[in-house]
Amino acid sequence: MAKLHKTHNAALTLYDITWRLALPLLRWNQRIAVGFKERTLQEVMLAKADVWIQAASAGESYLAQAILGKLKPNKVTSVLLTSNTRQGMDILARAIVDITPNARGVNASAAFCPFDKPAIMESAVNIVQPRVMVLLESEIWPGLLAALKKYQSKILVLNGRMTPKSLSRYLLWPSIWHTLKPDKILAISEEDAERFARIFGREYVDVMPNIKFDNVDNTNHGIETENRLGKMIRTDTPFIVLGSTRREEERSIEKIILDIRRQRSESVIGLFPRHMHRINYWKKTLDRLAIPWVLRSSIEQHVPSGTVILWDSFGELSPAYKLAKSAFIGGTLAPLGGQNFLEPLTCGVIPVIGPSWENFAWIGKDIVEQGLVHVATDWQEVSDFLVAGLEKALPREHVRKAALKYLKNRQGGTSKACHLITKTLNDM
Repeated sequence: MAKLHKTHNAALTLYDITWRLALPLLRWNQRIAVGFKERTLQEVMLAKADVWIQAASAGESYLAQAILGKLKPNKVTSVLLTSNTRQGMDILARAIVDITPNARGVNASAAFCPFDKPAIMESAVNIVQPRVMVLLESEIWPGLLAALKKYQSKILVLNGRMTPKSLSRYLLWPSIWHTLKPDKILAISEEDAERFARIFGREYVDVMPNIKFDNVDNTNHGIETENRLGKMIRTDTPFIVLGSTRREEERSIEKIILDIRRQRSESVIGLFPRHMHRINYWKKTLDRLAIPWVLRSSIEQHVPSGTVILWDSFGELSPAYKLAKSAFIGGTLAPLGGQNFLEPLTCGVIPVIGPSWENFAWIGKDIVEQGLVHVATDWQEVSDFLVAGLEKALPREHVRKAALKYLKNRQGGTSKACHLITKTLNDM
């Protein structure tokens, strides 16, 4: 590896100390408490692997799932999948069960990703001994990169994306990132590629199709789940999904729910918080608003009209879209950059989103111009669109076919990612 300058070593030492001070506090974080001992290597669940794929959360874990399913190495290859969240771990665990028994030459395991405290990461890399490290999207952490460089692992950033805000942070100290640069970066757009190039150099950066275009259908669940939901929600029910809602927009979501009930009091609303720890907030809020609600996990029969279903079961958003008459995608009514709105489209529902969707600009403005997504200016427009969809939604199959046509010429990212991983392994 390029030798770290003494100031870089000093910075990593200070970074390590900062982590040491933060760890006692992180133990009490609801999202981090699960798997805390694994993340600190007090319990070691990491396994030695030829390829280590890091998927930050649920979205990246679906990308890892796609890569695992298509990876065809020339010889038996061990793969370690890691994530920072419980939801991500659940996806990776299912991927291993569903894919690896049918994948020739691939043995996979999963574990929580260790904290980026440099001392912890150096121990983790020495345990895993990866020949190739795959970082999905924007998982660029100094402790991990320094440990990988010391071990002389090859580092690939796949499906890479970088926001202007992230770029400005990295440019505060570009020299350390140049020293820790990955061996290859495949970005999802020319704009993202240029941002990576400003940090690491253009010769290390190329462009690839976004794996999410390949992976849209892979997030759909099977007939068993759909039938289970169908017993809860009749086909003639005016069912609206509020998907992947975020904390910062919850006051707007409250207004939407109240307005939908004012216009169509018989509607059933499926409320899917993006993070499960917000369930308790919504319990209290719906009680305060005197709105009848039920936890998804407690439903045993058809849901009464006018009920809000508070979804506390993971992995059922796609089947819910297949039953919905209209749908809103969260993360868009506050300046959060948005959530992926391709999933409801492939389920046959034209979604409405708020004005903030810059993190998904890679999908292309054409999708809005073609009428496959409606961008609302505020919560009231969202509510009006959802209510209108109960009466005049386009035929589900018509929407699905139009969406798949849009996606067709934008696919192929998974194959390109797997080709680079295999080539890197073969060249070592």
